Amino acid sequence: MMDNSNSTVLNPKTAKAKYPEARVIVLDDNFNTFQHVANCLLTIIPGMSEKRSWDLAVKVDKIGSAEVWRGPFEQAELYHQQLVNKGLTVAPIEKT
Repeated sequence: MMDNSNSTVLNPKTAKAKYPEARVIVLDDNFNTFQHVANCLLTIIPGMSEKRSWDLAVKVDKIGSAEVWRGPFEQAELYHQQLVNKGLTVAPIEKT
């Protein structure tokens, strides 16, 4: 007979660690044009369509901010930095 006192049983609910998700939010400013914001979103954010990039640029202007991407934290860091490098005003990454 085997002694199982040293074995560990993982609870399936706690064994699956969820990777942190994050939001990338572009903020309105007085120096980036609609064209520049839309082009940056189109070239940096995967799966971004031209129409959606323009819709988000308009939303940034009208509302003051727009969530442009949500997903794994590591990817959010990459897109955030790329948008900053293009001169966009971006909020600090928000973990969800």
